[in-house]
Amino acid sequence: MESKTSILIIYTGGTIGMVRDAKTGALKPFKFENLFKIIPSLEMLNYDIESYCFDPPVDSSNMNPGFWAELAGVIEKNYESYDGFVVLHGSDTMAYTASALSFMLQNLNKPVILTGSQLPLGMVRTDGRENLITSIEIAAAKEDETPLVPEVCIYFENQLFRGNRTHKINADDFEAFRSPNYPVLADAGVYIKYNRNAIHNPNFKKLKVYKNLDQGIAILKLFPGITEITVKSILNIKGLKAVILESYGAGNAPTSDWFIRLLKNAIKKGLIIINVSQCESGSVMMGKYETSVRLKEVGVLGVFDITTEAAIAKLMYLLGNFSDKEKINKLIATSIVGEITTSAG
Repeated sequence: MESKTSILIIYTGGTIGMVRDAKTGALKPFKFENLFKIIPSLEMLNYDIESYCFDPPVDSSNMNPGFWAELAGVIEKNYESYDGFVVLHGSDTMAYTASALSFMLQNLNKPVILTGSQLPLGMVRTDGRENLITSIEIAAAKEDETPLVPEVCIYFENQLFRGNRTHKINADDFEAFRSPNYPVLADAGVYIKYNRNAIHNPNFKKLKVYKNLDQGIAILKLFPGITEITVKSILNIKGLKAVILESYGAGNAPTSDWFIRLLKNAIKKGLIIINVSQCESGSVMMGKYETSVRLKEVGVLGVFDITTEAAIAKLMYLLGNFSDKEKINKLIATSIVGEITTSAG
Protein backbone atom coordinates (compact mmCIF):
# COMPACT_ATOMS: atom_id res chain seq x y z
CA MET A 1 0.00 0.00 0.00
CA GLU A 2 1.37 3.39 -1.03
CA SER A 3 2.03 5.69 1.92
CA LYS A 4 0.37 9.08 2.13
CA THR A 5 2.30 12.22 1.35
CA SER A 6 3.38 13.80 4.64
CA ILE A 7 3.48 17.53 5.30
CA LEU A 8 4.74 19.37 8.37
CA ILE A 9 3.12 22.73 9.08
CA ILE A 10 5.42 24.94 11.15
CA TYR A 11 3.63 27.83 12.85
CA THR A 12 6.06 30.59 13.81
CA GLY A 13 3.45 33.24 14.57
CA GLY A 14 1.66 35.89 12.58
CA THR A 15 -1.86 36.88 11.59
CA ILE A 16 -2.78 33.61 9.91
CA GLY A 17 -2.73 31.63 13.16
CA MET A 18 -5.14 33.89 15.02
CA VAL A 19 -8.76 33.34 16.01
CA ARG A 20 -11.12 35.63 17.87
CA ASP A 21 -11.77 34.73 21.50
CA ALA A 22 -15.50 34.09 21.99
CA LYS A 23 -15.53 35.83 25.39
CA THR A 24 -13.19 38.81 25.01
CA GLY A 25 -13.27 39.34 21.25
CA ALA A 26 -9.47 39.61 21.23
CA LEU A 27 -7.33 37.76 18.69
CA LYS A 28 -5.30 34.87 20.06
CA PRO A 29 -3.27 32.00 18.53
CA PHE A 30 -5.42 28.94 17.89
CA LYS A 31 -4.42 25.38 18.72
CA PHE A 32 -3.16 23.68 15.60
CA GLU A 33 -4.35 20.28 16.74
CA ASN A 34 -7.80 21.71 15.91
CA LEU A 35 -6.75 22.65 12.37
CA PHE A 36 -9.05 20.11 10.70
CA LYS A 37 -12.00 21.50 12.68
CA ILE A 38 -11.30 25.03 11.47
CA ILE A 39 -10.60 23.93 7.88
CA PRO A 40 -12.47 20.63 7.39
CA SER A 41 -11.72 20.67 3.65
CA LEU A 42 -8.13 19.70 4.50
CA GLU A 43 -9.41 16.15 4.99
CA MET A 44 -10.12 16.01 1.25
CA LEU A 45 -6.40 16.39 0.46
CA ASN A 46 -5.73 12.93 1.89
CA TYR A 47 -2.30 13.85 3.22
CA ASP A 48 -0.72 13.12 6.57
CA ILE A 49 -0.57 16.64 8.02
CA GLU A 50 1.16 17.34 11.29
CA SER A 51 2.12 20.58 12.97
CA TYR A 52 4.92 22.11 14.98
CA CYS A 53 4.28 25.36 16.84
CA PHE A 54 6.76 27.78 18.28
CA ASP A 55 5.82 28.56 21.85
CA PRO A 56 5.36 31.40 22.32
CA PRO A 57 4.60 32.48 18.73
CA VAL A 58 6.91 35.17 17.35
CA ASP A 59 5.54 38.32 15.78
CA SER A 60 7.30 38.78 12.44
CA SER A 61 8.60 42.19 13.56
CA ASN A 62 10.68 40.35 16.16
CA MET A 63 12.33 37.98 13.65
CA ASN A 64 16.11 37.76 13.92
CA PRO A 65 18.98 35.47 12.81
CA GLY A 66 18.75 33.48 16.05
CA PHE A 67 15.17 32.57 15.25
CA TRP A 68 16.07 31.75 11.63
CA ALA A 69 18.65 29.30 12.95
CA GLU A 70 16.02 27.74 15.20
CA LEU A 71 13.57 27.46 12.30
CA ALA A 72 16.23 25.92 10.03
CA GLY A 73 16.97 23.48 12.84
CA VAL A 74 13.34 22.35 13.00
CA ILE A 75 13.36 21.67 9.26
CA GLU A 76 16.72 19.89 9.50
CA LYS A 77 15.53 17.67 12.35
CA ASN A 78 12.34 16.67 10.50
CA TYR A 79 13.74 16.68 6.96
CA GLU A 80 13.74 12.91 6.42
CA SER A 81 10.32 12.40 8.01
CA TYR A 82 8.22 14.63 5.73
CA ASP A 83 7.77 15.19 2.01
CA GLY A 84 7.35 18.93 2.33
CA PHE A 85 7.11 21.83 4.76
CA VAL A 86 4.71 24.76 5.09
CA VAL A 87 5.92 27.62 7.29
CA LEU A 88 3.23 29.96 8.60
CA HIS A 89 4.79 33.36 9.17
CA GLY A 90 3.83 37.00 9.60
CA SER A 91 3.92 38.80 6.27
CA ASP A 92 5.94 41.85 7.34
CA THR A 93 9.31 40.06 7.41
CA MET A 94 8.40 36.96 5.43
CA ALA A 95 10.66 37.92 2.50
CA TYR A 96 13.62 38.29 4.89
CA THR A 97 13.00 34.85 6.44
CA ALA A 98 12.51 33.21 3.04
CA SER A 99 15.74 34.76 1.79
CA ALA A 100 17.64 33.63 4.86
CA LEU A 101 16.33 30.06 4.65
CA SER A 102 17.31 29.84 0.99
CA PHE A 103 20.97 30.33 1.96
CA MET A 104 20.77 28.29 5.16
CA LEU A 105 19.12 25.22 3.58
CA GLN A 106 21.42 24.34 0.70
CA ASN A 107 21.00 21.23 -1.45
CA LEU A 108 17.33 21.52 -0.58
CA ASN A 109 15.38 18.83 -2.43
CA LYS A 110 11.99 19.29 -0.76
CA PRO A 111 9.55 22.20 -0.81
CA VAL A 112 9.67 24.77 2.00
CA ILE A 113 6.67 27.03 1.37
CA LEU A 114 6.18 30.15 3.49
CA THR A 115 2.73 31.63 3.64
CA GLY A 116 0.55 33.78 5.86
CA SER A 117 -2.42 36.08 5.54
CA GLN A 118 -3.59 39.65 5.79
CA LEU A 119 -6.66 38.61 7.81
CA PRO A 120 -6.67 36.02 10.64
CA LEU A 121 -7.68 32.46 9.82
CA GLY A 122 -10.56 32.75 12.28
CA MET A 123 -12.25 35.59 10.33
CA VAL A 124 -14.92 34.93 7.72
CA ARG A 125 -13.18 36.87 4.92
CA THR A 126 -9.71 35.54 5.67
CA ASP A 127 -7.27 35.01 2.83
CA GLY A 128 -5.45 32.56 5.07
CA ARG A 129 -7.64 29.57 4.25
CA GLU A 130 -6.79 29.51 0.54
CA ASN A 131 -3.15 30.45 1.17
CA LEU A 132 -2.74 27.53 3.57
CA ILE A 133 -4.59 24.91 1.51
CA THR A 134 -2.77 25.74 -1.70
CA SER A 135 0.60 25.93 0.07
CA ILE A 136 0.02 22.41 1.35
CA GLU A 137 -0.89 21.22 -2.15
CA ILE A 138 2.28 22.77 -3.58
CA ALA A 139 4.43 21.32 -0.80
CA ALA A 140 2.97 17.89 -1.57
CA ALA A 141 3.14 18.12 -5.37
CA LYS A 142 5.31 15.46 -7.01
CA GLU A 143 6.05 14.07 -10.42
CA ASP A 144 7.61 10.60 -10.66
CA GLU A 145 8.08 10.69 -6.87
CA THR A 146 10.15 13.88 -7.21
CA PRO A 147 8.96 17.15 -5.62
CA LEU A 148 7.88 19.74 -8.19
CA VAL A 149 9.18 22.72 -6.20
CA PRO A 150 12.36 21.76 -4.30
CA GLU A 151 13.20 25.23 -2.99
CA VAL A 152 12.24 27.90 -0.47
CA CYS A 153 9.21 29.81 -1.74
CA ILE A 154 6.52 32.23 -0.71
CA TYR A 155 2.92 31.52 -1.68
CA PHE A 156 0.46 34.37 -1.38
CA GLU A 157 -2.78 35.29 -3.14
CA ASN A 158 -2.71 32.75 -5.98
CA GLN A 159 0.98 33.09 -6.81
CA LEU A 160 4.14 31.19 -5.89
CA PHE A 161 7.42 33.12 -5.76
CA ARG A 162 11.04 32.19 -5.24
CA GLY A 163 11.60 33.25 -1.64
CA ASN A 164 14.81 35.19 -2.17
CA ARG A 165 13.30 37.15 -5.07
CA THR A 166 10.29 38.39 -3.18
CA HIS A 167 9.39 41.77 -1.74
CA LYS A 168 6.34 42.85 0.26
CA ILE A 169 4.61 45.63 -1.64
CA ASN A 170 1.30 46.17 0.14
CA ALA A 171 0.15 46.24 3.76
CA ASP A 172 -3.59 46.40 3.02
CA ASP A 173 -4.40 44.28 -0.04
CA PHE A 174 -4.44 40.49 -0.20
CA GLU A 175 -1.92 40.72 -3.04
CA ALA A 176 0.88 41.59 -0.65
CA PHE A 177 3.97 40.28 -2.45
CA ARG A 178 5.71 40.65 -5.77
CA SER A 179 8.76 39.17 -7.46
CA PRO A 180 9.85 42.11 -9.61
CA ASN A 181 12.96 40.60 -11.18
CA TYR A 182 12.11 36.91 -11.51
CA PRO A 183 9.15 35.04 -13.02
CA VAL A 184 6.36 33.67 -10.86
CA LEU A 185 6.96 29.96 -10.16
CA ALA A 186 3.29 29.00 -10.24
CA ASP A 187 -0.18 30.49 -10.68
CA ALA A 188 -3.07 28.96 -8.76
CA GLY A 189 -6.44 29.24 -10.47
CA VAL A 190 -8.75 26.36 -11.30
CA TYR A 191 -5.49 24.44 -11.71
CA ILE A 192 -2.04 25.10 -10.32
CA LYS A 193 0.10 25.96 -13.34
CA TYR A 194 3.81 25.50 -12.66
CA ASN A 195 6.44 27.48 -14.53
CA ARG A 196 8.85 24.55 -14.79
CA ASN A 197 11.63 26.55 -16.50
CA ALA A 198 11.84 28.96 -13.56
CA ILE A 199 11.93 26.36 -10.77
CA HIS A 200 15.11 24.82 -9.37
CA ASN A 201 15.85 21.26 -10.39
CA PRO A 202 16.61 18.86 -7.52
CA ASN A 203 20.27 17.88 -7.20
CA PHE A 204 19.64 14.90 -4.88
CA LYS A 205 22.60 15.85 -2.69
CA LYS A 206 22.49 15.70 1.09
CA LEU A 207 20.91 18.72 2.78
CA LYS A 208 23.51 21.05 4.24
CA VAL A 209 22.34 23.51 6.87
CA TYR A 210 24.24 26.73 7.65
CA LYS A 211 23.22 28.33 10.93
CA ASN A 212 26.07 30.82 11.41
CA LEU A 213 24.85 34.27 10.41
CA ASP A 214 26.94 37.38 11.02
CA GLN A 215 24.93 40.49 11.88
CA GLY A 216 27.78 42.95 11.35
CA ILE A 217 26.03 44.75 8.48
CA ALA A 218 24.22 48.03 7.92
CA ILE A 219 22.16 49.71 5.20
CA LEU A 220 23.15 53.10 3.83
CA LYS A 221 20.17 54.43 1.88
CA LEU A 222 21.01 57.39 -0.30
CA PHE A 223 18.75 60.41 -0.57
CA PRO A 224 19.22 63.90 -2.00
CA GLY A 225 20.84 66.01 0.69
CA ILE A 226 22.48 63.18 2.63
CA THR A 227 25.28 64.67 4.70
CA GLU A 228 28.89 63.77 5.18
CA ILE A 229 28.42 63.27 8.91
CA THR A 230 25.56 60.80 8.29
CA VAL A 231 27.57 58.68 5.86
CA LYS A 232 30.66 58.85 8.05
CA SER A 233 28.75 57.76 11.15
CA ILE A 234 27.35 54.68 9.41
CA LEU A 235 30.67 53.64 7.86
CA ASN A 236 32.36 53.90 11.25
CA ILE A 237 29.94 51.76 13.26
CA LYS A 238 31.95 49.61 15.64
CA GLY A 239 32.17 45.98 14.52
CA LEU A 240 30.75 46.72 11.07
CA LYS A 241 31.88 44.30 8.34
CA ALA A 242 29.67 45.10 5.37
CA VAL A 243 27.35 47.84 4.12
CA ILE A 244 24.46 47.63 1.67
CA LEU A 245 24.50 50.87 -0.31
CA GLU A 246 20.97 51.49 -1.57
CA SER A 247 21.71 53.63 -4.59
CA TYR A 248 19.59 55.32 -7.24
CA GLY A 249 18.37 53.68 -10.43
CA ALA A 250 20.93 51.40 -12.07
CA GLY A 251 23.43 51.88 -9.25
CA ASN A 252 24.08 55.61 -9.28
CA ALA A 253 25.32 57.76 -6.40
CA PRO A 254 26.66 61.24 -5.67
CA THR A 255 30.08 62.04 -7.12
CA SER A 256 31.01 64.47 -4.34
CA ASP A 257 34.66 64.15 -3.37
CA TRP A 258 33.81 63.67 0.31
CA PHE A 259 31.39 60.83 -0.47
CA ILE A 260 33.80 58.91 -2.69
CA ARG A 261 36.65 59.50 -0.23
CA LEU A 262 34.65 58.05 2.68
CA LEU A 263 33.75 54.94 0.68
CA LYS A 264 37.31 54.48 -0.54
CA ASN A 265 38.80 54.78 2.95
CA ALA A 266 36.24 52.39 4.43
CA ILE A 267 36.94 49.76 1.78
CA LYS A 268 40.70 50.17 2.30
CA LYS A 269 40.14 49.41 5.99
CA GLY A 270 38.41 46.14 5.07
CA LEU A 271 34.74 47.08 4.86
CA ILE A 272 32.71 45.33 2.15
CA ILE A 273 30.30 47.69 0.37
CA ILE A 274 27.74 46.32 -2.08
CA ASN A 275 25.59 48.34 -4.43
CA VAL A 276 21.84 47.57 -4.49
CA SER A 277 19.23 49.61 -6.34
CA GLN A 278 16.46 51.41 -4.47
CA CYS A 279 14.18 50.58 -7.42
CA GLU A 280 11.79 47.68 -6.96
CA SER A 281 12.53 46.43 -10.47
CA GLY A 282 15.72 46.49 -12.51
CA SER A 283 19.40 45.80 -12.02
CA VAL A 284 22.54 47.58 -10.82
CA MET A 285 24.87 48.11 -13.78
CA MET A 286 28.09 49.54 -12.45
CA GLY A 287 29.72 51.91 -14.94
CA LYS A 288 26.67 52.40 -17.14
CA TYR A 289 26.46 56.03 -16.02
CA GLU A 290 29.24 58.36 -14.95
CA THR A 291 27.71 58.55 -11.46
CA SER A 292 28.52 54.88 -10.82
CA VAL A 293 31.96 54.75 -12.47
CA ARG A 294 33.72 56.16 -9.41
CA LEU A 295 31.94 53.69 -7.12
CA LYS A 296 33.39 50.85 -9.16
CA GLU A 297 36.84 52.44 -9.17
CA VAL A 298 37.03 52.56 -5.35
CA GLY A 299 35.88 48.95 -4.93
CA VAL A 300 32.11 49.07 -4.39
CA LEU A 301 30.62 45.78 -5.60
CA GLY A 302 27.54 45.68 -7.82
CA VAL A 303 25.05 42.89 -7.06
CA PHE A 304 22.83 43.07 -10.14
CA ASP A 305 19.09 42.66 -9.41
CA ILE A 306 19.17 41.38 -5.82
CA THR A 307 16.51 42.58 -3.39
CA THR A 308 17.59 44.32 -0.21
CA GLU A 309 16.06 41.45 1.78
CA ALA A 310 18.16 38.88 -0.07
CA ALA A 311 21.26 41.09 0.13
CA ILE A 312 20.96 41.20 3.92
CA ALA A 313 20.54 37.42 4.16
CA LYS A 314 23.37 36.75 1.70
CA LEU A 315 25.85 38.97 3.52
CA MET A 316 24.94 37.42 6.89
CA TYR A 317 25.47 33.96 5.40
CA LEU A 318 28.76 34.81 3.68
CA LEU A 319 30.26 36.66 6.64
CA GLY A 320 29.14 33.92 9.01
CA ASN A 321 30.63 31.04 7.05
CA PHE A 322 33.67 32.35 5.14
CA SER A 323 36.73 34.19 6.36
CA ASP A 324 38.50 34.76 3.03
CA LYS A 325 37.48 38.24 1.89
CA GLU A 326 38.38 37.56 -1.74
CA LYS A 327 36.10 34.54 -1.76
CA ILE A 328 33.29 36.55 -0.14
CA ASN A 329 33.67 39.30 -2.75
CA LYS A 330 33.50 36.73 -5.54
CA LEU A 331 30.44 34.98 -4.09
CA ILE A 332 28.62 38.27 -3.58
CA ALA A 333 28.30 38.70 -7.34
CA THR A 334 27.63 34.98 -7.95
CA SER A 335 24.20 33.40 -7.93
CA ILE A 336 24.33 30.85 -5.10
CA VAL A 337 20.68 29.83 -4.78
CA GLY A 338 19.05 31.73 -7.64
CA GLU A 339 18.96 35.06 -5.81
CA ILE A 340 20.38 37.15 -8.67
CA THR A 341 20.51 37.25 -12.43
CA THR A 342 24.03 38.17 -13.48
CA SER A 343 24.74 40.26 -16.56
CA ALA A 344 25.62 37.02 -18.32
CA GLY A 345 22.11 35.73 -17.55
